[in-house]
Amino acid sequence: MPLPFPNAMVMSLTVALVGSAGCVPTLDPIAFEPLSFEGLNLSPTFWYGTGQDSANLSRSDLLAESWQVYRQRFIQSDGRVIDWEAGGRTVSEGQAYAMLRAVMADDPETFDLTLRWAEDNLRRPSQANDADGVDHLWAWKWGRATDGSWQILDENFASDADIDAITALIWAARRWQRPDYLDLARLKLADLWDQSTLALDIENRPRYLLPGPLAAFQPDANTLYLNPSYLAPYAFRLFAQVDPDRDWLSLVDSSYAVLDQVSVLSAKGLPGDWVRLDMTTQTVTAVAEGSTLSSQYGFDAHRVWWRIAWDAAWFDEPRATAFLTENLSFLEQLWQQDQRIPAILSLAGDPLVDYEATGQYAMLYIAFDQILPTIATEMYQQKLIPAYRHGIWDNANAYYVQNLAWLGLFPPEDLPPALLQGSE
Repeated sequence: MPLPFPNAMVMSLTVALVGSAGCVPTLDPIAFEPLSFEGLNLSPTFWYGTGQDSANLSRSDLLAESWQVYRQRFIQSDGRVIDWEAGGRTVSEGQAYAMLRAVMADDPETFDLTLRWAEDNLRRPSQANDADGVDHLWAWKWGRATDGSWQILDENFASDADIDAITALIWAARRWQRPDYLDLARLKLADLWDQSTLALDIENRPRYLLPGPLAAFQPDANTLYLNPSYLAPYAFRLFAQVDPDRDWLSLVDSSYAVLDQVSVLSAKGLPGDWVRLDMTTQTVTAVAEGSTLSSQYGFDAHRVWWRIAWDAAWFDEPRATAFLTENLSFLEQLWQQDQRIPAILSLAGDPLVDYEATGQYAMLYIAFDQILPTIATEMYQQKLIPAYRHGIWDNANAYYVQNLAWLGLFPPEDLPPALLQGSE
């Protein structure tokens, strides 16, 4: 069976990121002329931060400034998040990142705008296994069609976006006393469970998170394709708090079981962007050569460090700390030797490109901050601060980098504890 959804998503993501992977900005933001696309509603003016030297900004001021600039540059007035590097399209991931950042920044207006745009424009047709006859997951891709109209371009969903959106809804319900957000989160959880998790038909019936619809990620009866960077144990713990009828904690266990096998695939302990799961033996292997997917350590895999670091920071999970300690050692060595880490590596640890990625350094920042804070500080000073100017990392089109940098630099201790401890 062909894999049209992951192929399209991986290819478009790769194209979008190659141009923005450099660590140091190459253009003067003050002189930058905003892009324009027919049909977009974007203010013709664009404000670039305070102008204060980024080296003199506290981390909290930097995060506040970058969020303000991101809202103006990347979020349309109606709440649509624009990926400037990919023809002005919108992806569900972008709406979910904006919601996460908005609730973490205590910005209820932007949260509601981005949520409402996605609910109004990314709604999928009802599916056979929808719990209430309505589908509450989001189509992953919206943009300009060949006839010039702006619409959903791919009705498949990407489960990482829905996980992030549901997490944001739970936090928003608690932070702003919005029970309607919690009601919507529960509707989405029912569909996510039914459409994007799978219990294997074997004795102990482990349940796994799928990257999207089963039809897109099960090429044959014995194979599942998984994306390690979608595994979010901290989120599954939150889901268990608000949806006790489903065994979300089983996904915590299967996530760490998959990650343990993923790290063994690499002699250097590196996670791959994609892996293959044998449904009979529960064995994880690298994706075969020539597949449209890849098991290299690249722009998807960078996010593994962030997601596991959040589980370590917020839930004191020993498996998270052990994973970071054991699997960051090679990247620590590269950093100590060269003070740089290539953006993409083979699982053997060989560089596949000669450029760096600001997003990777941000994901490594939060991970190293859990186990080796000195290295985290070095990366912040040598890579993340030099890549930042007037509210923008790298360049003013780099949608993906802005999100990874912000999420990686947000101090976990700054999230109000009440958002993590449900009383519903």
